[in-house]
Amino acid sequence: MPFQDHPLRYRLANELHARPFPTLEAPCHAVFVAIQPLNDAASRPAGADRAHLAALLDRYGAAHPAPEGTHFFGQIGRHMLKWESHTEFVTYTGFTPGIEARPFDPVTFDLFPPDWLAVAPGACATSALVRVDLIPDDESRIDAALADWFEPESLACSRVVDGAAIIASDFRIDPAGHMRFAMFVRAGTNPQRIGRIVQRLCEIETYKAMSMLGLAQARDLSATLAAIDQRLTHLVAGIGQQQQSADDTLDELLQVSADLETLLVQTSFRFGATGAYEALVNQRIAAIREQRFNGRQTFAEFMMRRFDPAMRTVKSAESRLQSMAVRAARAGELLRTRVDVERSAQNQKLLESMDRRADLQLRLQRTVEGLSVVAISYYAVNLTAYVLAPVAEPLGLGKTAEMALLTPVVVMLVWLLVARIRAGAGEAGGHRISGTH
Repeated sequence: MPFQDHPLRYRLANELHARPFPTLEAPCHAVFVAIQPLNDAASRPAGADRAHLAALLDRYGAAHPAPEGTHFFGQIGRHMLKWESHTEFVTYTGFTPGIEARPFDPVTFDLFPPDWLAVAPGACATSALVRVDLIPDDESRIDAALADWFEPESLACSRVVDGAAIIASDFRIDPAGHMRFAMFVRAGTNPQRIGRIVQRLCEIETYKAMSMLGLAQARDLSATLAAIDQRLTHLVAGIGQQQQSADDTLDELLQVSADLETLLVQTSFRFGATGAYEALVNQRIAAIREQRFNGRQTFAEFMMRRFDPAMRTVKSAESRLQSMAVRAARAGELLRTRVDVERSAQNQKLLESMDRRADLQLRLQRTVEGLSVVAISYYAVNLTAYVLAPVAEPLGLGKTAEMALLTPVVVMLVWLLVARIRAGAGEAGGHRISGTH
């Protein structure tokens, strides 16, 4: 090509085709397990999941996937293995031709050796046994089998993909620790279509199990939110009262806000993931195009009755947490308003006190100025009298007369001088204030 390819062009284009559906011939069966780390995925050792996969492949003498691969599909013994690495978990699905004589025999899960499962880098989020058989000529035999295999009260069963198959499950964990899915397909159904339906069943179970983790966290959060809600309500009610100081209220409100922000950080990922998994469950159920079978509830109806309320509980907890965080923020604004009003009142009182002090200082200053005029005039009269004494004696003026004549003149001159100094100081202060503005 005459232009340069983006470095990720081929990698991203091939990603759309990297996870093919299995091709299955009925009758057959599948075993499935999803492994999730107990802690955050980022805390796992790098490559732990691929190392665990490699250990399983080595037991069967199978080739390893690419070092950085996130999926694998290949032969292990007489089985086909599909491995997928997701953000939070990894899944292993084994497909085997034929069906066991005993329906949902736990022995079929021995495809995954117990000692190998024991050292998995995580815990089992869910596991399932899928039995795929042909639809019998007499469909009433299906009802009899389902009544024997599943709990009638929670059994969901439907025709899917334009009647190509009948699927059933009670979404309960059996005594061996696995979910059970029964699937009956019409003779002549395309093997790829069978593989897609089986894959959809595994995905529905996986995403349902992962989304239910949000319910556990929502229930754990409810008691904490109830306690914080009481504290927050008490603080908001006390904002308009004067019994408690604003500083104490602010300290408690900051602690409540910090607790809520901590909870938001701790739950944001799980609640967000729950919403995404819920959407995937509904999308996968919609993709199989259900039709009612013999009046039984469909997978969609089962989810509406059992799964949707759990998801609404999660959304309610998330909404309540966010609402309380907003309330705490509003309470902080109200408290700041109260503090601003109190400070304004304190500043007003301080200004009034400063005005009174300034008025007293002005009066004292004027009193001092008056006394200064008298003191300066006294010394000025005496000095002037001494200076003019040689002139006053030829004119026949005694000291007393000379002092009497000089006193009014000197006092007036001193008073004018002090007044001029005071006026000059006032003009200089006015210039400085106008300059700062």
